[in-house]
Amino acid sequence: MIKANYTWNVNDTDLPEEFLKTVKKYQLDSVASQILWQRGIHSGTEIEKFLNPNLENLHDPYLLHDMDKAVSRILHAIENGENILIYGDYDADGMTASSVMKTALDELGAEVQVYLPNRFTDGYGPNLEVYKYFIENESIDLIITVDNGVAGYDAVEFAQNNGVDVIITDHHSMPSILPPAFAIVHPEHPDSVYPFKYLAGVGVAFKVACALLEYIPSEMLDLVAIGTIADMVSLTDENRTLVSFGLKILANTERAGLQELMRIAGCDFDNVNEDTVGFQIAPRLNALGRLDDPNPAVELLTGWDEDEASQIAQMIEDKNTERKAIVDKIYNEALMMLTDEPVQILYHEGWHKGVLGIVAGRLLEKVHKPVIMLALEDNILRGSARSIESYDIFKALDSHRELFIAFGGHKQAAGMTLALENVEAVKKALIDYISENNLDINQKNSLVLTKAVQLSDLSLMTIEGLRKVGPFGMDNPKPKFLVRDFEVVQSRSMGKDNSHLKLRLMQGKTTLDAVFFGHGEEQLEFEQAETSLAVTLSSNTWNGNTSLQLMIEDAQAEGVELIDVRSHQIKFPENATVFANNTIKNDIIEEVLILAEMPTTDEGLSALTNAISAPNVQLIYFQNRVDKAYYLTGFGTREQFAKLYKAIYQFPEFDIRFKLKSLADYLKIPEILLVKMIQVFQELNFVEINDGLMKVNKHAAKHEISESQIYQELKKLVKAQEMFALAPVKEIYHTLKKGEVEI
Repeated sequence: MIKANYTWNVNDTDLPEEFLKTVKKYQLDSVASQILWQRGIHSGTEIEKFLNPNLENLHDPYLLHDMDKAVSRILHAIENGENILIYGDYDADGMTASSVMKTALDELGAEVQVYLPNRFTDGYGPNLEVYKYFIENESIDLIITVDNGVAGYDAVEFAQNNGVDVIITDHHSMPSILPPAFAIVHPEHPDSVYPFKYLAGVGVAFKVACALLEYIPSEMLDLVAIGTIADMVSLTDENRTLVSFGLKILANTERAGLQELMRIAGCDFDNVNEDTVGFQIAPRLNALGRLDDPNPAVELLTGWDEDEASQIAQMIEDKNTERKAIVDKIYNEALMMLTDEPVQILYHEGWHKGVLGIVAGRLLEKVHKPVIMLALEDNILRGSARSIESYDIFKALDSHRELFIAFGGHKQAAGMTLALENVEAVKKALIDYISENNLDINQKNSLVLTKAVQLSDLSLMTIEGLRKVGPFGMDNPKPKFLVRDFEVVQSRSMGKDNSHLKLRLMQGKTTLDAVFFGHGEEQLEFEQAETSLAVTLSSNTWNGNTSLQLMIEDAQAEGVELIDVRSHQIKFPENATVFANNTIKNDIIEEVLILAEMPTTDEGLSALTNAISAPNVQLIYFQNRVDKAYYLTGFGTREQFAKLYKAIYQFPEFDIRFKLKSLADYLKIPEILLVKMIQVFQELNFVEINDGLMKVNKHAAKHEISESQIYQELKKLVKAQEMFALAPVKEIYHTLKKGEVEI
């Protein structure tokens, strides 16, 4: 069933003349201009800054809290040959942040090593045992955290108490009590005057690098772009500038490891954009941290040995392939465990903890309910939660921390560890939160569409215009458009297991391809149903030719879906309502109705008419099996009746029990029609039938065939069968709705 996953808000507005005059000099098309206006970029100064970001406009790094202290301490450590440890994180932001910091310190001649914690043995953030190890065994004198630190009070306190200074560079939410670090460089520090609060971990590390090196090391911006995009922070203000320049550096990166990883991933070096990072580079880096030791990523991103880089890149690619297989396996297992409850808590022994957040996100898209995915080990559950917009899962569970061994997160995502015995209590807390806050759990997330477009409005030039207002990401989302009133001229499934859908759309004289990931099973529905699409724009290059391609983000049927399956073998939904044998299978009319057989009685017709008119029916499959296909034989021509009349005079007594088929062959009249014709003659008293013996009545009064009630009913039946078997399904539906069918 083609149902929208989101509530669509079409944000189509008329642009003021003054604004159009202002943007004219930038040669923006109407689509790009509308995006600027909708995103609050109205004045000439705002437009200039947005369209032409400049590295010279980056904020002074010394506006960050404790930057001066951090720089002085690091330079002191370098001058005195102190051993420095960079303590990072196991995701793409942490990997790139660590690499940026290492590169800057290497340039200054520091004695430095990097450690990225293992997700499974060390957990997130400063780990007390790891700190102890490096301090006691590696003679570390200074620890610099990147992309973590503000939540690591105990480990930081231990280091400081043992004469090892800790400089925290972080961007995560700050606790009420901060660790006793030597310095905390954080854009959201309560004492900070930094004008932009949304740097990624790699962004903060880059600002430290700028302060240390006393110039803007633009060659590091490829790493900054990767970490910033991967961490899904706001792509506005300073982040927009960093990513815009970083993507240009990334397209021509000289890093051997990145080059090899991008080559293996199939990146188009001539068209590097935010999607290159978001869908090709970042998932591979994250896969390493999800499944294994993340530390080789730093060597990949900072090393120059091509052979080693190639080996690491291939290892990361293998881990990403493994990650996909694990995700698919757990997802399919989880599908079988879903319930009708308003929240889903799913757990299983042996599930891989590193990918449960991904699976929870995929399930959320399918069921539109809060989902918690947990791995069970020794009666302890560990995992991740994902939630819908209308349900703040952090608030729902934050007041029940006594149920958890560990818990943290935000409105739509959380991580947790709990004892198996507390699962039901957690579920009760989640369900109670719905009634306590009067939540509409069925409320869909919203999807803002820039405008409704005609296919003829779109071209590769439209994509070029959109690039001027990119890169897209958080707070500057990729524009989505509404497309409707088109015809699907071709549909086919594609990809692994035919899980994806490709459509050929036609509107007037314009045709475009559209791809819908994960909807390959709905090929027939999209081919036949009238739909509206929410799409983004992309380009597709094949055999040297580049064309515009639509990427479907969401879809919804216009009215009730009417699907003709009279010549198809398909698997029907298990919970569908079925009309067969002139009855509905149950009293409850489901959203999906299967018209398995045409009605043959007035009672059956009435039941079917009521079923298709039920307000919750959204999809009707027209199978329409016909028993005794009179629409193929007709209701008997004058010539056929004349041939039969002549035959019964030729054979005054005829045993129809045993010789009916012979008579049908002799007259060249289909047997089922011949039976009806004989019944008509019997009704009009032309023949008498006793014990299967048909005798002609030579004294019968003269009658027209049309006077026969059986003949009249046969004509109606033929007409009804013709409609159910041959007419377009729209005609069948509307004729039934109007009550114009006679059986």
